[in-house]
Amino acid sequence: MADVSEALSIIKRGVHEILVEDELVKKLESGRPLRVKAGFDPTAPDLHLGHTVLLNKMRQLQDLGHEVMFLIGDFTGSIGDPSGKSATRKPLTEEQIMANARTYQEQVFKVLHPERTRIMFNSEWMGKMSAADMIKLAAQSTVARMLERDDFEKRYRSNQPIAIHEFIYPLAQGYDSVAMEADIELGGTDQKFNLLMGRELQKHYGQSPQVVITMPLLEGLDGVQKMSKSLGNYVGITDRPGEMFNKIVSMPDSLMWRYFELLSLKPMDEVKALMAQVDEGANPRDIKIELARELVARFHDEEAAANAHRSSGNQLAEGELPEDLEEIKLTLEDMDVAPLAMVLNRAELAKNGAQAKDMLKQGRVWVDGEKADAATTLNVDGSGYVIQAGKKRYAKVFLSNN
Repeated sequence: MADVSEALSIIKRGVHEILVEDELVKKLESGRPLRVKAGFDPTAPDLHLGHTVLLNKMRQLQDLGHEVMFLIGDFTGSIGDPSGKSATRKPLTEEQIMANARTYQEQVFKVLHPERTRIMFNSEWMGKMSAADMIKLAAQSTVARMLERDDFEKRYRSNQPIAIHEFIYPLAQGYDSVAMEADIELGGTDQKFNLLMGRELQKHYGQSPQVVITMPLLEGLDGVQKMSKSLGNYVGITDRPGEMFNKIVSMPDSLMWRYFELLSLKPMDEVKALMAQVDEGANPRDIKIELARELVARFHDEEAAANAHRSSGNQLAEGELPEDLEEIKLTLEDMDVAPLAMVLNRAELAKNGAQAKDMLKQGRVWVDGEKADAATTLNVDGSGYVIQAGKKRYAKVFLSNN
């Protein structure tokens, strides 16, 4: 097992907050394997990279010799987690919960070590509680305390309904920590209230309180909002290799290091070396390709990672031209230089000017093998340019001004 300072450095990578760090140090100094809990309500059949931020931290703790407990909230899923919600969330049916739970079990081992992971279901203990037991649990908190939660407070102040059963959710999640005797619980920043409830309930039941580690919510490919399937800014861990590769390589450069810190299993020394390469002039796209291949290999295999660019549609960037390359000749009178967006539109490689601009903004256009952007211009001097627009449109475009 790693020494405490080394372990602490690994654990703190990408972390938003540790409550309480001194307690974590003491637990690490004990030398015993710690029981690490992270809970997932099976609310959707597939996981995306945003979910794997927690899985990565669990994997790091496994590599440090600790015991990971992956909790599937089949009981709490039937209540519906109100965290961050502006309205009462619909509970799932038992059939939906179990179907989603099965896919979760298949997917998490793409990150976690199977032999070092305990899959648990909270219906095992919550389902055995009587009505009297649940009332005793509810007595461990107050309405005033529940209204300290930001989402509950906002709904209360705006006269939005809050169902009584929603107050049960944080208590049930907290009791999971008691039943599992957790030393550490991981969760997103939006779960802080629920995670701290676990600490309070453990104290009530005479246990040493768990250390809470919150992880940031991963921004989606738009670089702004939380990764979400509903927003379409996600990378699913069941995406096809080429699709996954293309999404990651096409993300804004500004997201690159955030994704490396939270998703890559490379040591931070290696990530810092890559940062230095970019500072010295390396193409950020080459670095994103390295991340894309690492993630494709993890969620598929090494062969898929090696060949992902072929199925991603980026043949031009890899020097692979279609055999029947279309040739287009454009005359742009009285112009010496043309914006690429105009060329895409005039050559009908985009439906209209707006789509051309969107494709450039999203990094989906290559000229002579180099990714283009909204600022790219082409010389109007009879030169020919091989252009790839999106995954399937290719042409060699000749530009002249007479």
